[in-house]
Amino acid sequence: MQSRFGFVLSILVFFQVSCFAQVPGFFMKEEKRKVTIPFYSSNSLIIIPVSINGNIPLNFLVDTGVRANILFSKNLGDALGLTYTRKINLMGADGTTTLPAFISPINTLDLGPVEGIFQNLLVLEEDFLELEAVIGIPIYGIIGYEFFKNNPVRINYDDGLMDFFKRDAVKWRPLFYSKLDMSVEEEKPYIFAKIQQKDGSILNPKLLIDTGANHGVLLNRETSEEINLPPLTIETELGQSLGGVLYGFIGRLSSLRFAGFKMTEVLTSYPEENSYSYIFKESGRQGSLGSEVLGRTRLIFDYPRNRLLVKKGEDFYTPFEFDMSGIVVKKVTNEENRMYVSIVRKDSPAEGAGILPFDEILSINKIPTFIWEMPEVVKLLRSEEGKEVELEIRRYEGLDLTKFEDLRFKFILKKQI
Repeated sequence: MQSRFGFVLSILVFFQVSCFAQVPGFFMKEEKRKVTIPFYSSNSLIIIPVSINGNIPLNFLVDTGVRANILFSKNLGDALGLTYTRKINLMGADGTTTLPAFISPINTLDLGPVEGIFQNLLVLEEDFLELEAVIGIPIYGIIGYEFFKNNPVRINYDDGLMDFFKRDAVKWRPLFYSKLDMSVEEEKPYIFAKIQQKDGSILNPKLLIDTGANHGVLLNRETSEEINLPPLTIETELGQSLGGVLYGFIGRLSSLRFAGFKMTEVLTSYPEENSYSYIFKESGRQGSLGSEVLGRTRLIFDYPRNRLLVKKGEDFYTPFEFDMSGIVVKKVTNEENRMYVSIVRKDSPAEGAGILPFDEILSINKIPTFIWEMPEVVKLLRSEEGKEVELEIRRYEGLDLTKFEDLRFKFILKKQI
């Protein structure tokens, strides 16, 4: 899996919330100082169950990098009984693809002890992201800015807990947390960081804080002539975005500093310029911090006070490791733990062993794939240089699924970056 599979979700859509007698927002069901929402973490992405208008709970991603609440499928929206006021067309990342979507107003989003009222949903006509393929469990939508806008929210990645505070409950900086000025612009949070590149030069970029992005650091080279590719990079697919696959390079920074903390040898994505690049330039943004960095901390997002409170997490000093196999593994969507090889990188251990794209993986180290969770597979393929991995695969003859051959391959994990 790539450091950012996708959603460089700049869902660049904004729709106005109508005025009601009660202000739209997320509120505690009971008046308390704080309430706690458990979450499932997949590679430090935050996944919570959300019930829409009293229907059965569905897995949603909590994403500070997105303005709107999003539902990924209109078919699902229809099944939930949603109503729509209008249809809009989103522009894909390639600048030409049109992606239909619908606005569903005045919904109630139930998160357990917290409830979102009068919430608009941006409903995509079809799920082009297919996050289940890379996360390993079905994801049906995204909770964005509305969840954070009025109340401090603490994210404890170590314990898988989110605390939703009363608005005035975190007036003072908690013990062991560092305070960082944060601006909220166009409903997205930004900070400034200090970066030392591999050539020794220093950057002070404006970075989006993006809990829904599975990379460490992402730098958009088109936004500054001072952003340089490191001498050692891997050219690869970076993930899925509106209207297409994003490509670019993976490299490393010498160091990243923010909130008084320092990380070294941070994996960094350098996407190719695309039709959304002008948006980044206009906002003054040079890149983003994603879950690979954020998941090593404990965070308090305090939008009302324009600040981010940061504390070191248990994994803060764990080295950043990239895939050492040369393959990208994805899950077959709507299937029970079937996995396949999506990409085989050139000159990688997997390519040398003879593994091909679209090989179905039957077992990993003699353990059937239905036993494995996707984060465990990702962790194994990043785990230890020199480690032997054995895959049992099923290779089909073209599109005929009745004709196949079962094979075994072994390769040794090797650092490529």
